Amino acid sequence: MAEAADIQGTGPSPARRWLRRTITVAFGAPLLAGLLQAPATSTPAFAADDATGSKTVDVSLDTLAPSAPVEGDTVTITGTVTNRSKKTVTDATVDLRVGPQMTSRSEIEQVAGRTGYRRYSDPAPLADAPEVKIPRLGAGLSADFSLSVPVSDLGLDEAGVYQLGVSLTGQTSDQRYDRVLGIERTFVPYQPEPTEKKTQLTYLWPLISSAHVSAETATDDQQTPVFEDDTLAAELKPGGRLDELVSLGKDLPVTWVVDPDLLASVDAMANGYRVKNGTLRVPGKHQAVAQRWLDSLEKAVQGHKVVALPFADPDLASLAHRGKDVPGSLGHLQSATALAGTTVETILHVQPATDFAWPVDGAVDPSIVAVATSAGADKVIARSDSVRDDLPYTPTAARPFSNGTNAVVSDALLSTAFEGDMVRTENSTLAVQEFLAQSLAVTLEQPEDQRSIVVAPQRVPTVAQAQTMATALRGLAAKRWSQPSDLLAAAAAKPDPDASTAVPPGSRYPKKLRDRELPVQAFRDMKTTRDELDDFKVILTAQYRVVPPFSNAINREMSTSWRGQARAAALYRINVLEYLQTLTEGVQLVDKSDLTLSGRSATIPVTVQNKLLQDVHLVLRLTSGSKNRLNLSGERYKELPVRISGGHSQSVKFSASATVNGQVPMTAQLYTEDGTPYGQPMTFTVKVSEITATVMLVIAGGVLLLVLAGVRMYSQRKRVAARKAEAEAAETEPRPESGADAGTAPEADTPRKPEASPGDPDVDEPEQPSDPTPDTGPESGDPSGPGEKVDR
Repeated sequence: MAEAADIQGTGPSPARRWLRRTITVAFGAPLLAGLLQAPATSTPAFAADDATGSKTVDVSLDTLAPSAPVEGDTVTITGTVTNRSKKTVTDATVDLRVGPQMTSRSEIEQVAGRTGYRRYSDPAPLADAPEVKIPRLGAGLSADFSLSVPVSDLGLDEAGVYQLGVSLTGQTSDQRYDRVLGIERTFVPYQPEPTEKKTQLTYLWPLISSAHVSAETATDDQQTPVFEDDTLAAELKPGGRLDELVSLGKDLPVTWVVDPDLLASVDAMANGYRVKNGTLRVPGKHQAVAQRWLDSLEKAVQGHKVVALPFADPDLASLAHRGKDVPGSLGHLQSATALAGTTVETILHVQPATDFAWPVDGAVDPSIVAVATSAGADKVIARSDSVRDDLPYTPTAARPFSNGTNAVVSDALLSTAFEGDMVRTENSTLAVQEFLAQSLAVTLEQPEDQRSIVVAPQRVPTVAQAQTMATALRGLAAKRWSQPSDLLAAAAAKPDPDASTAVPPGSRYPKKLRDRELPVQAFRDMKTTRDELDDFKVILTAQYRVVPPFSNAINREMSTSWRGQARAAALYRINVLEYLQTLTEGVQLVDKSDLTLSGRSATIPVTVQNKLLQDVHLVLRLTSGSKNRLNLSGERYKELPVRISGGHSQSVKFSASATVNGQVPMTAQLYTEDGTPYGQPMTFTVKVSEITATVMLVIAGGVLLLVLAGVRMYSQRKRVAARKAEAEAAETEPRPESGADAGTAPEADTPRKPEASPGDPDVDEPEQPSDPTPDTGPESGDPSGPGEKVDR
C-alpha cells in the first residue's frame, strides 16, 4: 500500500496526519490535473474509489470495549467482514483508522450518516497498530476479526470525541490492486479526567403498553375484568419487554414514566381475570406472572422519581387536531388525568408527579400545548427538532413558552439514538458509541457552564432497544462529563435566556405524524358511547358496577398506542359500544298483543323486564292515541314510577276509561327520572266496545235464569238423594218372626191390631214378596240366619 508506506514508522498524531494530508491535497491538485490530461499508461498504485468499490465488503463492529476508555485502558474491537460481491477478495487486511478530534455535534451526526470510504475525509490506517490478515474471502463468505490496541497508541491528544474507523483493504479478481473495499465508522469519547462542570442528564424510562382490557366484566361480586386477549402476559414474563424494562431500570439512574392503565391492567390480572375466546370468556392463566411483575416494579421504583401520564396515555395531538371540536372530548382528558395519580399511588405505593404532558415524539404546536395543559398538566415534554434553537450549543431543557406554559425540551439526537433495529449487535454498538459521543460533545460545547438536558426515548422500546439504552447509561456511570438527574429537577432548572420560547406554528407539525392520528370519527364514536352511558347510568342503583369500566374503556379508545392501527382501534370502539347497548337493552318493555276493552273502564297492564343483575328505577308513560275515545285518568297520557329488581319483570297497571267505540293506538315508553326517553317505544291497539243499558238488562236476566235453574236442579238432586237413603235404610232393617220362635215378646204383651182385608183403602198394604216357585222346598220353622231375608 503506497499511501500507507509513506507514514509507516513515523507515528504522527492524528492531528498532524490530518494537516499533512490537507497540505498534500492543496499542493498536489495542479499536478494531479496535469496527470489526468495525459494518456494513462499504467494502473496507479492506489486507484480513486469508484461508486461501489468501498461497499464490496460489509464491515460489522460487534463490540467496542471499553466504550469510554481512559489512559491505561486497552480498546478491543471485534466484528465480522462479509464479502457482498460475486468476486473473491484476496490479500485483505483489517485495520484501524483514528481521525482528529471532532469539534461539534453536527460533525458527529454527519460522520455517523456516511457510508462507503471517502479518501479525502477518512483518516489513514493507524501506524504500528495491530491488523488482521485475511488472505482469501470468497463471495458471500464472512470472517471474524478482533483488534486490541492500548489507548496510548490511538493518538488521542486531548479530551474530546474521535472518529474510529475499521476498514478492509484488499484486491478483487477483476482489479488486482489494493483499495479500501469496506469501512465502518464509530466514535471514541475520550475524557480521562472529570470535567469541572458536568451536564445534568435526565433519562426517561417509559413503561407504556397498548390497550388490553375490554369494557366487559364478569357477573361476580368482584367484577372480574375481561381482556381482549392474553398478549400482555408475554410482555410480563421473564425475558418479555416489560419484564426487561423493570429488570434493567431498577439499577439505572432514570425517571420512570408510567401509563396508569398498564398498572391497572396488570393489577387486574393479578387478582383474577378472563380472556375473550370467541363467544366464550375463559379464565386467565397468568395471575402469578402479573403479581411477580408488580412486586418487582414496586421495588424498582423505590428511591426514583415517577411521572404518571394521564390514564391510557391519550393522544394529545389527535385530540388537539381532530377531537377538540367534538363536544365532550376534552372531558375525557380531564378524567384520565384525574385518575392517573390515584392509580399509581394505590398500586405502587409511591406519590407520582402528574403535571407532565408528553405529546407523541415531543412534537408541539399551539393547539397541542393548549390541549395538553387544559387538564391540569402545566409542563409539556417537547423535543428539540420541534422547538428549534438557533444556537451554537445545546441549551438547558427547561424553558417557559411565550404563551405562559412551561416546557421541558428533550434532546432530539440523544432521544432518537436507539430507534430502529437494535437486535443486530452492530447497530447496538454503534448507537451506544454515538450516544456517548454526543453526550460528551454537549459538555464540551460550553465546559464553563453547567446545563441540564433531557432524553425522552421512544414510548414503547423493544427488548433490544431497552438493553441498548441500559448499556449506554452504564457507559456514563463513571460520571466524568455528566451526572444523572430527574425530570422534576430538570423542569425546575434555570432556563437559558437565549433559548427559543416560541411555540412552533401548526404548519411545522410533521406530516408523517399527522397522517397517523386518530380520525375525527374516533372522537364521535367516543361521544356516542359517553352519551349512551350517561343515559344508562341514571336508571341504575349500583352505578359503580358499570360506569368505571366503560369510562376507562373510553379513555383507552383515545390512547396513543392506536397510532398506525386504525382498523384495530375502530374494532375496539365498536366492541365497547355494542356491549353497552347490550346492557341497555336488558331493560325493556315486553311486547303485548292488541286488547279489547268492553265497558266504560278497565285496567291496561304493561310489563317491563329487567335482565340486569341490579335494580333499576324508571318512569313508564302510557299514551292514548285518542283521548276522546280512551283516556287515562282523564288525561291523554299517564306516568307511573317503576322499580324492578335484577333479573325480574314487573307488570304496571294503568286505569283507562272509554267513551266511544273504536280502535285506539296506545304507546308505552320508558323514561329516566329526569325525563329522557329510555329504549324504544312499544305500540299496541285497544279496541273499545261500549255496552248499553238494554244489553246489560238482558245479560242480567240471563244470569238470573241461570241462577234459578241451578237452585231447582240442586233441590231436585237433594230430594232424590234423601229418598234413596230411606230406601236403603228400610231394605237393610231386619223384620220380626211370628210366635215364640221369632224370639220376640209373647203376643199377650202386645196389643193385636185387627187384620185388614186386602184392598182396604184406609190401610196401606205392606210390600209382599213374589210367589214362590213351584220347586221351592218346605218352609223351615227355624230362625233365619244372619242377613237372610224371610218370606211371609
